[in-house]
Amino acid sequence: MRILFSLMAGGLFGVGLMISGMTDTQKVQGWLDVFGAWDPTLAFVLGGAIPPMLLAWQLTKVKTTSLLGTTIPTPADPALDRRLIIGSAIFGFGWAVAGFCPGPALASLSFGGFGGLSFMVAMIAGMYIQPSIKFFGLGSKA
Repeated sequence: MRILFSLMAGGLFGVGLMISGMTDTQKVQGWLDVFGAWDPTLAFVLGGAIPPMLLAWQLTKVKTTSLLGTTIPTPADPALDRRLIIGSAIFGFGWAVAGFCPGPALASLSFGGFGGLSFMVAMIAGMYIQPSIKFFGLGSKA
């Protein structure tokens, strides 16, 4: 049942990315081009995601298990530290250069293109090597 729910959620997310145009790297890079040909579409996509997430977090205050009976994790500590800030900056820089973040890159694999495939390969490689990197003290804490 869990796999079915995961498949449905991932499919819904992918369809949403396609409909909103967020798999189009030029649209994403247009959002980041505030001094050029700025495209505000992503602001509406992000704004549309806030109300359902607020509702979901409100529900977790009264419900501790999901529909499938698994424990709902508590929200992460909102503290800002050097690792989070530098990691966010690196993520944002990569997003601006490639025009992809993980979800849209995965969705883009369904319609081809070397850009999405190369991004996915680089992302997976980065996830694999990150624990051993000591770049700006950002390696794993273990």
